[in-house]
Amino acid sequence: MKKIVIVGLGLIGGSLALALKGFEDFQIIGVARRQATVDYALSHGVGDDATLDAAGAIGQADVTVLCIDPKDIVTFLAEHRADFKPGSLVTDVCGIKSAIMEAARVLPPEVDFIGCHPMAGTEFSGIEHAFAEMFRGSHLILTPREDSRQAHVALMERMARHIGCQDVVKTTPQEHDAILAYTSQMMHIIAVSVCDDPMLFTCKGFEGSSFRGCTRVAALDVPLWTQLFSLNAPALTGCLDEFIRNLQDYRDVIASGDKGKLSEKLTWSADRKRQMELPGPDLLH
Repeated sequence: MKKIVIVGLGLIGGSLALALKGFEDFQIIGVARRQATVDYALSHGVGDDATLDAAGAIGQADVTVLCIDPKDIVTFLAEHRADFKPGSLVTDVCGIKSAIMEAARVLPPEVDFIGCHPMAGTEFSGIEHAFAEMFRGSHLILTPREDSRQAHVALMERMARHIGCQDVVKTTPQEHDAILAYTSQMMHIIAVSVCDDPMLFTCKGFEGSSFRGCTRVAALDVPLWTQLFSLNAPALTGCLDEFIRNLQDYRDVIASGDKGKLSEKLTWSADRKRQMELPGPDLLH
């Protein structure tokens, strides 16, 4: 059997190991740092097998998926660059792409690397929160290199279909990081900022779905998001500057008491949201 090795069996890696079960003729093998995680994976069917031996596993892998923190991916690629199976594909699930694609330059030419980012997750972490349906209806973003093999791109697209992604979008690492600063990272900053308000602990019983939705991701994985924010600081700070200007505009028009201007501004913003939700083309190609 061919082998897919998933390095890192946390929430995303564990969910991927569950979701990929039965994919073509691949055996799914998880790699973890702790024996307790290996034992949990084996007893709960998270993949077909699990091990602590990263070098041994990736040496047999036809596909290696790195599901660890960004700084750990950089270190792992450097330490194991000679261990990957020649002709194999290495990919990742990291929410930052430029730094990861740069780190992948250490790989020998016979090892292919395609950046990957499934747009899925929850506010929880750890293998005990993994579930096979994690990726259903999500977008899968790919950042292939210029010399990435078309057969490997096609393999990633088939994997996306198997785990239930609604589409696959190909882009550059730079565009990915610029867009994700807006669609993901800034949303997390907004969530944690809302939780900094003194009203947080006096609003119990008054929270509506909008408040719960806004703050859902605030209980984030601090070490992970510290890395993501720091690695993408230029793009993220640019997005935050624009957001602060937009927020100030709303604050000013509300303070002015001009209901007509406020209604006009709200109409403009709401119409933009409605335009965004119009049906678009199928991006899976």
